[in-house]
Amino acid sequence: MPEPSPATANYSRQKIVLIILSLAIGGFGIGTGEFAIMGLMPNVALDFGITEPQVGHLISAYALGVVVGAPVLAIFGAQLFRKHLLIALMAFYALGNFASAMAGSYETLMVSRFVAGLPHGAYFGVAALVAASLVPLNQRAKAVSFIMMGLALALLFGNPLATLLGQHLEWRYAFGFVAVIAAITTVLVFVFLPLNRDEVRHSSLSELRAFNSPQILYPLAIGAVGFAGMFCVFSYLAPTLLNVTQVEPIWIPVGLFVFGLGGFVGNILGGWLFDRFQFRSVGLILLWAAVVLALFPVATGSLWSILIACFLVALMVAMGPALQTHLMDVAHGAQTLAAASHHAAFNLANAIGPWLGGMAISAGMGWQVTGYVGSATAVAGLLIFLVAQKQLSGERAPSARS
Repeated sequence: MPEPSPATANYSRQKIVLIILSLAIGGFGIGTGEFAIMGLMPNVALDFGITEPQVGHLISAYALGVVVGAPVLAIFGAQLFRKHLLIALMAFYALGNFASAMAGSYETLMVSRFVAGLPHGAYFGVAALVAASLVPLNQRAKAVSFIMMGLALALLFGNPLATLLGQHLEWRYAFGFVAVIAAITTVLVFVFLPLNRDEVRHSSLSELRAFNSPQILYPLAIGAVGFAGMFCVFSYLAPTLLNVTQVEPIWIPVGLFVFGLGGFVGNILGGWLFDRFQFRSVGLILLWAAVVLALFPVATGSLWSILIACFLVALMVAMGPALQTHLMDVAHGAQTLAAASHHAAFNLANAIGPWLGGMAISAGMGWQVTGYVGSATAVAGLLIFLVAQKQLSGERAPSARS
């Protein structure tokens, strides 16, 4: 677990708040950049003359960028000071989203979204480690939740705002907005985060050796598979509202706001559950997700029922802080790589969810089929959890006897 260093122990409360706020603004920008295209799916499809499932491939391209970039950048950045690494990652993110705003074709946008996704996981992972190192051990989960709060606020405010920008101006302005937030974060981190020369750094090889542990790999697999259901529903929410619920386009930002509200509550709920149930909280969240996602197709017939369903499905975000904190407890010697890979796993879910949903929709099963697909992935994640929990219990038993 990251512990406060002698240097950070002398920081004032105000300085710690400014550092965490700066990092959370970066999380807000990244969350907005990741989810913006989901609300603008009809606009992008119309502009490039493609189908909505093809726009879903852009979501998968970004997610795969995170999957590739998180471990690679974490490994190569393990020997850098965290301040320098965070500045480089945010500057890179600003450039990737500026390139997305300037893309002149579907293929160019596909590449730009992949590039923009590369620094995502490493930023969140390193930011979480920095936040945890600023506070006593009994407050680290709370500090990490504040970083994740930026992501939740992106769902709540950033994504609806980006959708409104795209609807009333052009979808490109949404990515320009994200690029500006990333640039501002780069400046804030440079100004407010001191360079801590006492922080513990590991070599790339030592991080890789420590990373190869079932205690780390099982939680990552749970996130990659179990969380895909939320992304499956969320990615196709806009066309579901238009084609199944049959509402006006102005209701799309409302649906995204309600989804974001559920994510905001889920982020808080995840920390609360983990404090009380530890790793078992992940199983409870997956069980909830399997049931709610299975009921989602039934709720798509009316506006009010689908809005309630959006809120309930988005509570799955609780899995994020729960798994992140668990990884901090078990990733001894591989802090940077494990923290970054946590977000890679969630974005692998972001690639799997839209891909599976798009295949089912293209097969003629209807937009609401995303709920059934998502429920199946939640059940699969629950099965992985049961295997991981059995192994964890088996490891604890000899320790208890000794």
